[in-house]
Amino acid sequence: MNKRILVLGGIGVSMAFAQNPGGQSSSAATAKENQLFAYDVKIDPSFTPPKTPWGEPDLQGIWPLNHLIRVGLQRNKQYGNRLYKTDEEFDKATGGGGRGGRGGQAPAIPVADSSDRAMRQTSLIVDPPDGQFPALTDYGKKLQAEMKSSYRPGQTVFDSVDDFAAWDRCITRGIPASMEPRNYNNGIRIMQSPGYVVILLEMAHEARVIPTNSGPTNGMPPLASNVKEWMGESRGHWEGNTLVVETTNFNGLVGETSAGVPQSPPPLQPETPDMKTTEWFTRVADDTIEYKMKIEDPAVLATGSYTIGYPMFLDNKYQMFEYSCHEGNIPVRDYIETSRYERTHPKEKK
Repeated sequence: MNKRILVLGGIGVSMAFAQNPGGQSSSAATAKENQLFAYDVKIDPSFTPPKTPWGEPDLQGIWPLNHLIRVGLQRNKQYGNRLYKTDEEFDKATGGGGRGGRGGQAPAIPVADSSDRAMRQTSLIVDPPDGQFPALTDYGKKLQAEMKSSYRPGQTVFDSVDDFAAWDRCITRGIPASMEPRNYNNGIRIMQSPGYVVILLEMAHEARVIPTNSGPTNGMPPLASNVKEWMGESRGHWEGNTLVVETTNFNGLVGETSAGVPQSPPPLQPETPDMKTTEWFTRVADDTIEYKMKIEDPAVLATGSYTIGYPMFLDNKYQMFEYSCHEGNIPVRDYIETSRYERTHPKEKK
């Protein structure tokens, strides 16, 4: 039996798991089969996270997501409702030993920033239980049909910036994609000061400044509902040792997934200005944060919501680099010029 920390509704609960992975008998279940990742993380139920000088749980440091590159957003259907690989599946995927290998997940894009930490986790989506992105409502399908992007299969007409997504234009990856891995620039740095938590994202040079219910902000009131932002507006509060972050006021112009996140559902997934996300950050060991995010957008998601979850590992030696995005800031112009040329010279198009 393996002790784990679950974060449910922002409350850390120490529980003992006796699950039955891969249909094996419970007598054959071992702690190794139940562990979340290749390296044992010893969860001490009496663990007390370090505190900042002003008394908050200290989440500060660099917590890159490069260990998740091989964990798809959606689960390979061979795993069914199982969030973790069995010993046999894990050894087969990694070639034994738990280091390197592809972990059974092959991203659709080349990997430039992979970690040697192989994961047992089979998908970032932990709810619904099958690890699949929810089906869209009829309204969601209508919005999806109207979305434009260089990542949209079959789109060849580009005449203005309106024919590109926010990600094409290097504006933002948005939420939740900014808290999901890509094949490079996976750095996440967390900083704290009295009344604020700042989450600095290496990819797309975002800085999420989150007022909390402590220090001089004392629970800064939310923005008026008519004020919309690309990344939404976040407010945080502490529930015991867990930081809970609720984000609203999205502008609805980004989308709930990004083609850059391995095994995202194609082609594009819409969001609405009424989307809400709730995140939980719980430091469960000196080098580990248990992270979860619930995404709620019932207008477009048939199930109303889905949840992602994964461990974050401390690596203060990880180097975060400038993310300049467009070299020379010309790709959007190049797309438009090429599209117009191909449409006026159709015989030359191969």
